[in-house]
Amino acid sequence: MTDTEPPTYDAIVLAGGAARRLGGADKPSVRVGGRPMLDRVLTACAGARNTVVVAAPRPTSRPVRWTRENPPGSGPVAALDAGLRHTTADRVVVLSADLPFLEVATVEHLLSALQTSGADAALLTDAEGRDQPLVAAYRTASLRHALTALAEADGSGLTGLPLRRLTAALDLTRVPDPLASFDCDTWDDIADARARIREHGNVLDEWISAVKDELGLDLDVDTGVLLDLARDAAHGVARPAAPLTTFLVGYAAAQGKGGPEAVAEAARKAAALALRWEEEANAAEQSASGKPAPDPGPGR
Repeated sequence: MTDTEPPTYDAIVLAGGAARRLGGADKPSVRVGGRPMLDRVLTACAGARNTVVVAAPRPTSRPVRWTRENPPGSGPVAALDAGLRHTTADRVVVLSADLPFLEVATVEHLLSALQTSGADAALLTDAEGRDQPLVAAYRTASLRHALTALAEADGSGLTGLPLRRLTAALDLTRVPDPLASFDCDTWDDIADARARIREHGNVLDEWISAVKDELGLDLDVDTGVLLDLARDAAHGVARPAAPLTTFLVGYAAAQGKGGPEAVAEAARKAAALALRWEEEANAAEQSASGKPAPDPGPGR
């Protein structure tokens, strides 16, 4: 691995808790911003070489490997151990399935902190400074050793053990992130997350992410370019032209099997066309009023 290459890692997502404070609801399937929280977490760790979800199988936005702790419901340490048995990378990112604000950048930050610190694990801390061992990156060998030692020391295995017993045996580095570490344990937490998603500064990015996830698209979208195009089409042609034009730009880029550059080029052409339409409309209005119309020139 070079300094510019992202580290190879596997991901374990724990999604089999009882959710007692949600009345036993299937918490990973609860939607925030129109997407199940589990899918939001899976999007954040999409760079994993292998992703293991410890829970009963269900539909997800991308393929994963499923496993269960034995017996089911025997706690997070047992679930983590079950997931770790299906990983092979030197690093493993461990996540809970109720993190609505987790992003790819968060996972990358954790992996970078693990790499540079030399610690056994890099984990987030929440707004109160508490460790969040289910939003963390671990060295796989260190985690395996700690799990084995814990099982042997307890004598009765890993059932029911708290995560703090596991992390107490590890050298930790901490990354403060109150937003990414926000987890949903109650319906009030979920209501809070849904409200934050719709805050003005977040709503467009959240909506674009949700649409891409729903349509199975892996594409960086320059929302500024598309919004400018929609404005030009609405102003220079007619308001209904805005959504139709942006659709046609996306379709043209897809036909050419292009990425963000193809979208930008198609948007540039469409915006120039909308400007020509506006100039012609202005010229017609000036002609009707008896004023001489400026010549936009052959290059426009």
